[in-house]
Amino acid sequence: MALMTPEQFEASLKKLKPRVFMNGKRVENVLENRNTRTVVEANKASYAWALDPRYKDIMTCYSPLINDVVNRYTHVSASTEDLVKKAEAGTFTAEMLGTCIYRCAGYDSFHALATTTWEIDKELGTEYHSRFTEYLKMVQKRDLSVAGALTEPRGKRSRKTLEWTDPYLSLKIVDKNKDGIVVRGAKINISGAYASHELVVLPQAAHLEGEEDYAVAFATPVDAKGITFVCQYTPYSAERDQAQDLEELGNPIFGQRETSMVVFDNVFVPWERVFHCGEYKYSIRFVTRFARIHRMTCGGTCKVGFMNQIIGATKLIQEYKGLEKAAHINDELTEMVVLRETCRACGLVAAQKGTEEPPGSGVFLPDELMGNVAKLNVANAFWRVMALAGDIGGGLIVTLPSLKELKNPEVKDYVEEFYSFGSDEPTENIMKVHKLLQNWTAGLHGVGTWHGAGSIMAQKIALQRVINYEHEKELVKRTLNLKDKESKS
Repeated sequence: MALMTPEQFEASLKKLKPRVFMNGKRVENVLENRNTRTVVEANKASYAWALDPRYKDIMTCYSPLINDVVNRYTHVSASTEDLVKKAEAGTFTAEMLGTCIYRCAGYDSFHALATTTWEIDKELGTEYHSRFTEYLKMVQKRDLSVAGALTEPRGKRSRKTLEWTDPYLSLKIVDKNKDGIVVRGAKINISGAYASHELVVLPQAAHLEGEEDYAVAFATPVDAKGITFVCQYTPYSAERDQAQDLEELGNPIFGQRETSMVVFDNVFVPWERVFHCGEYKYSIRFVTRFARIHRMTCGGTCKVGFMNQIIGATKLIQEYKGLEKAAHINDELTEMVVLRETCRACGLVAAQKGTEEPPGSGVFLPDELMGNVAKLNVANAFWRVMALAGDIGGGLIVTLPSLKELKNPEVKDYVEEFYSFGSDEPTENIMKVHKLLQNWTAGLHGVGTWHGAGSIMAQKIALQRVINYEHEKELVKRTLNLKDKESKS
């Protein structure tokens, strides 16, 4: 099988030397820094699950490209069954990690690349699809982790791209030669790329005539010359840096979502890794097809897994406090489950109603309407689930003392007594569950859910573009036996 072990994955990262900065300092080793290490652990878990008999049906599949079993996160869906398994994998990884699986954006980018390069080749006679296919074979054979990058800083939205004072606020081609292209610019809000092997880059948006240098898609090693990662640093990052014992954190192993800006400072990309170069009319197809599958992922799969963690922690707190018969809490828990299942249903229907896009490409994408509905639903539902969890969990979620006090001889007995709620459960466990909910309800995930896979307005615009009201109108016309216009007397 073309599957790496977790140990082989970690060993492979040791060979890479990405240029990474966090909190004003160079990160010399992403395997040793406490915050970047969480990304290593999350990706590493995906390798372990693929080899675990309990999870292999979710985390692996057969690839006809290399005639072997591969990790699902290196696969391109060729049927609605593949899409359903993709959805199940998204929920599974999210609930197991309690944070992102950093291979998902690359996984979704593969779909956009496979379908659009096939179309460009067919219509223009290029060789992008064959290049991409060879690249994907290499990824599958070596079982590489691949991150995806789309979002760019961009200039003033009131100005066209060519009117920006800084032309590199969107990634662009600055040179071409017989060996490849050179690109300059940046991608922002990219999750976990520095602990991956490869980075695939897609356009940010549609491009117009004259913007050919911005119409580019390619793949590159994460430690290619000229690439720099400038990482987020939040209060949760500082807390992890300073913690004496990681067990006192809300998610000890996998942490919060870790993202960065990726700077491309005259990065060379050989032609065999270039999948789109100047054909500006096709840029929007990469974008919309990525959005089509990524919104199903974010809306109906991974956030469902996150909700499972929130609901589980909330239910435990209810039991710790002896509130199992409290009607209002049971009502709120029921609402949380309804919201979760509504989001799950939207994601699964998007997968089940998926279609080959375009016909003949062999690539299946989720139903665009339901994928956008899934993301739109979850953005609102997730805030509500967090609010309900905060209501049930109470003020302790945000007033919790450090778990270090359990080892402080001066206050240990007080903490043990007054945070036990008279329960038989160890006070340490009670405090850890509250800390987990602090990460969810007072952490980074609300805004991350709102904007991940595009802002709310992006989903609304997409829906307005794809909604067709003809069926509904015809129902009313038939019910009322309305006359055609030409029959009007």
